[in-house]
Amino acid sequence: MLIDTHCHLDRSYFPEGPNDVLQRAQLAGVGGFVVIGVGRTLDAARDAVALAEQRDDVMATVGVHPHDAEAADEAMMDELTALATRPRVAAIGEVGLDYYYEHSAKETQQAVLRRFIALAKAVRKPLVIHTRSAADDTLAVLRDEGAHDVGGVIHCFSEDLPFARQALDLGFDLSFSGIVTFKKSIQIQEVAAWAPADRILVETDSPYLAPVPLRGKPCEPAYVVHTARKIADLRGVSIELLSEQTTANAQRRFGQNDTAFSQLLGEKC
Repeated sequence: MLIDTHCHLDRSYFPEGPNDVLQRAQLAGVGGFVVIGVGRTLDAARDAVALAEQRDDVMATVGVHPHDAEAADEAMMDELTALATRPRVAAIGEVGLDYYYEHSAKETQQAVLRRFIALAKAVRKPLVIHTRSAADDTLAVLRDEGAHDVGGVIHCFSEDLPFARQALDLGFDLSFSGIVTFKKSIQIQEVAAWAPADRILVETDSPYLAPVPLRGKPCEPAYVVHTARKIADLRGVSIELLSEQTTANAQRRFGQNDTAFSQLLGEKC
């Protein structure tokens, strides 16, 4: 069994709703899901939490993507703070820094990230970190704000080995998406082959980044199987062993505050 530790199931991406999407994933061998609740409005966060409260195989996260940092007014932060305390919310995120597009000013992104690190520490839940073209600043903010106290996940890992070492030292696991299957992703593949077995996760980041052989198509949680197979090949292990390892890692990282999700993963392992 595999766990998709990062999927967006917003209504704008899957108008038919999440249940059919999750059923297809279950048929492919995916038994648990971490659904990301971020958006320029609060709809995605509310929907992710509602879905997690309806299904034992789903946990939610809540946060503000760095693209939307400038939309994070006090009213939004107040509701996200309240949602973050809900038992079925496993983590705070995805939050972080993205200087590639810089849809929000760098200073605003950093200020919002600092607020979410403080929130994660207040509710004692891990962080899900997005970083793009901002590696040094991401690590610096995580260090400055004591993110090691809660740790978390570097989602959609796309950095190099030195970054990976520092992230691991800060208490963050490395989550690999379909990018690791792309032919030119040599640097990411090297990290996926090297990373400690108890610190790796797999994800789709659906509806984005569909893995080979489905690259270019809208992605969905069922496709995490292809990513897992690629990582197993890179590491020279069986898909069964990789599934066991990454599921145990997901259970530890996202199931620590919820008995139902943790027990479900334990039974399926």
